[in-house]
Amino acid sequence: MDEIEALIEEIETYCRLHEMAESTFGRVAVNDGKFVGRLRSGSNLTSKTLARVRDFIVNNPGNASSKGNAAVPPVNTPNRQKHKSKKPGRKTGGSPDADVVGDRKSNFRFYDNRQKYLMFVNTCSEKWAIADRIGVELDQIQPRPPALRVFDAGMGDGTVISRVLRDMHRRHPTVPFLVVGKEISLEDVRLSLEKVPDRLFEHPATVLVVTNLYYREAPGLMPSSVPAAASLNWQEVALEGSSAYEFDEQIKALYPMLSDGWQVQTSEETGNPQYVRPSVLVLYRKDQKFFVDPIIPKPGRTDGQYDLVIASQPYRAKMSAEFKVKKVLEPLVRSLAPGGRMLGVHSHGDDPGRDIIQGIWPGRELEQTNRHLLMKTLRSELGTASRELRFNTYSDKRSLFRYDMHTLPNEIDASIGTSTMFAAWNAAIYVYQIEDEMISAAVESGGFLDATRKVLQEHGGLWFTNESYVVTRKAA
Repeated sequence: MDEIEALIEEIETYCRLHEMAESTFGRVAVNDGKFVGRLRSGSNLTSKTLARVRDFIVNNPGNASSKGNAAVPPVNTPNRQKHKSKKPGRKTGGSPDADVVGDRKSNFRFYDNRQKYLMFVNTCSEKWAIADRIGVELDQIQPRPPALRVFDAGMGDGTVISRVLRDMHRRHPTVPFLVVGKEISLEDVRLSLEKVPDRLFEHPATVLVVTNLYYREAPGLMPSSVPAAASLNWQEVALEGSSAYEFDEQIKALYPMLSDGWQVQTSEETGNPQYVRPSVLVLYRKDQKFFVDPIIPKPGRTDGQYDLVIASQPYRAKMSAEFKVKKVLEPLVRSLAPGGRMLGVHSHGDDPGRDIIQGIWPGRELEQTNRHLLMKTLRSELGTASRELRFNTYSDKRSLFRYDMHTLPNEIDASIGTSTMFAAWNAAIYVYQIEDEMISAAVESGGFLDATRKVLQEHGGLWFTNESYVVTRKAA
């Protein structure tokens, strides 16, 4: 992590602990309310300003004042018991690494709040829409022996990959599938594995691999450090029987082992969750082993080359383009086989969800790096290796796609139900990655449901927009 990225995370941590807006921090620390935003956009930072910011953080641990005698707003504590801070919600499909998202010196990750996450994925059609978008890329992929190989860079609850596997079976009913899914969350691993029995029943020639390794390690299924590699928890399970019920019973019996293999700890350096022990779980049908044996991964003998890489919401919106590229996109692109395609998806903004956010916090925007800057940064980071790749940002007509919040046909009328408004409010603050401190303040001040109702009635519902891009390795 470079100096600016480290400083941004220190500032985020300070602002969260002191319930301070980033604009306030910039104003009291360096007399510039847009200071943090400029850092994220890539503005240069002089050594003098860096020293001034660090000095402010060190010398103002509590309700003190800055060197410039600007008062630091006091921490809002009276209602702390009433509004306890929660871990922010997890964006769908993605499973960020300990070295990808989060904030320094605290156990904070935007993506870990289960309540926000589960409400979002069950009330919005994003995962369906992403699976449909992936289907467009499947049209361009021609399987080559010995298998069609897919890497999901964040399984989430398994909805996206299970829908994609159905589509793959429709297109290639007799082709073996090797599917590797990265997921550090034990809860999401369990949710994903619940969908596996039906896939193994319909498409017997499937080898499914689940791992908690980092982005730079997961495609090759091998930790990058020698000590971690030596402690690798590799489990190969051949499921017996021929029915989805039998497969489900055997997978459920694996949960105690998963609870041990998917433990996490907090990084002392970054404050992010990271695996305690690197783990790999390999599943396949025992009656298909003769057929799928050539594609069953073995420790240290996985080439890590894939025909399709799915990178759906794999990073926090406000991280810099350089951070997203170095930590996520570059290692994923390097795992593409000849002719392979990586589809990236992230939130775009500019939708009714933004109207809800701006109705409460005027001027607040989704701090997302657009696809054009990401591809430019990725090309630069890859250097000469980029000559083997094509970077496709496409037109907005192909790149952008919409998904909706589910509502009944007559639900959006003059008297919208409270549960519908809460679902819409949750979806908006989740997609736009609003910090819990800001949410608590909005709930205390009231009016957030009125702002939500107004947008729902104005648009006749609620929808959001995602942005996609594709990187393709040239065929051999």
